[in-house]
This record gives sequence, C-alpha cells and structure tokens, in this order.
Amino acid sequence: MGTFLSDIVLQVLSFVAENERKNIRERQKEGIEAAKQRGVRFGRPPKPVSENFEQVCGRWEAGEITGREAATECNMSVSTFYRKAGYRLRQ
Repeated sequence: MGTFLSDIVLQVLSFVAENERKNIRERQKEGIEAAKQRGVRFGRPPKPVSENFEQVCGRWEAGEITGREAATECNMSVSTFYRKAGYRLRQ
C-alpha cells in the first residue's frame, strides 16, 4: 500500500511539473514573438570585416593566395573568411 501511494504522489508531481514546463515554454514563445515585433535582434552581432578584405578576397578569387593566407591577412578564422567571401560572391 505504501508504494502505491508513493507512485500516485510521484505521478501527481510529475503531472504538475510537466504542465508548468509547458506554461513556461508558452510564455517564452510569446515573449520572443513580442520582442521580434518590437524589432529586437537576437544572436551575436556580426563582426565587421577588415579594411583590406575586398582586396584580399580579390586576390583569393584570382588564385594568387590560399584561403588560409587570405584569412590570416584579414585577421579572421578560415571559416569566417569563407563565410564572408561566399556571402560577398552571392551579392
């Protein structure tokens, strides 16, 4: 009988916790939507490219230097260079 009551109490507490978690998620979703409507931007702000980026990117496109060398000249990681260069090429 004792384990039966323990199981019932555990089930009730589990139900309450699950409902509270659903409520929290719903309030969070509403808050995010309200912030987006106000124009709030989420995430890390984009890092500006260096002044010599266009020149270095042109040399990389021409095949004069490798992507790693270009990234080093621009003081950015290789993945960031490729992402910024790819974005630039699509524009």
